Amino acid sequence: MLLQTLQNIGLSLNEAKIYESLLALKEAGVGTISTHSKIHRRNVYDTVGRLVDKGLIFPIISKGENKYAPVDPGKLLELLKEKEAELRLILPELKRTFEEKESPQEACIYRGLEGFKNYMRDILHEGKDVYFIGAKLGWLDPRINTFLTKFLVEAKKKKINFYHIFDIEVQEKTPPGELVLMGNNNRFMPKEFSTISAADIFGDYVVTFTGLNYKSISDDVTIFVLRDKKLADSYRIWWKFMYKNCIKT
Repeated sequence: MLLQTLQNIGLSLNEAKIYESLLALKEAGVGTISTHSKIHRRNVYDTVGRLVDKGLIFPIISKGENKYAPVDPGKLLELLKEKEAELRLILPELKRTFEEKESPQEACIYRGLEGFKNYMRDILHEGKDVYFIGAKLGWLDPRINTFLTKFLVEAKKKKINFYHIFDIEVQEKTPPGELVLMGNNNRFMPKEFSTISAADIFGDYVVTFTGLNYKSISDDVTIFVLRDKKLADSYRIWWKFMYKNCIKT
């Protein structure tokens, strides 16, 4: 777990092993580090040099063999903040490039829980009201609680409204207070039209799903993302017809 986390924040496997070894050894020469970390001595030399450059360890110069010691692990947080600051500097340019290269039509497929989060990020990026068909409160899957909280804050800042046509099971199972989180523009399909699928329309996007259940996102959920203004406009017209003929809250 420790090694994996260190790699997740940008250290190589050897860097993570040697840093972990030095935390345990307090200070050590290359030979001891090699034995403790089980990394070949030749590779230890290269790796400790990189760790020194990153400010995670420092050399102790002596008449005998030079030794190395770790700095306080709090330095890892500083490294992350430095990387974040560097990214923020170039983020406007990256966004400009991304927006310039957007085509009027595109299609892609997202899968799984992370794919579901990508679809929610698309909503924020588009910044337009969202119209739901066959909604199931999948956003209330407990595995994305933290992500949802941040998402709703950003959606409120962007003044994005949500207009739901829910499956009838949502009305039957959900306390009214939870539905308010999703807005007040809610209606419900008759029971015979409930499915495991759904469709969302926002801006130029039409997004369809398979693998949804009440308050639950399947691990293998498949999300088909289409970007086409005319198609999205057509779906919105169909949505309006359904909304007028569905059960009111």
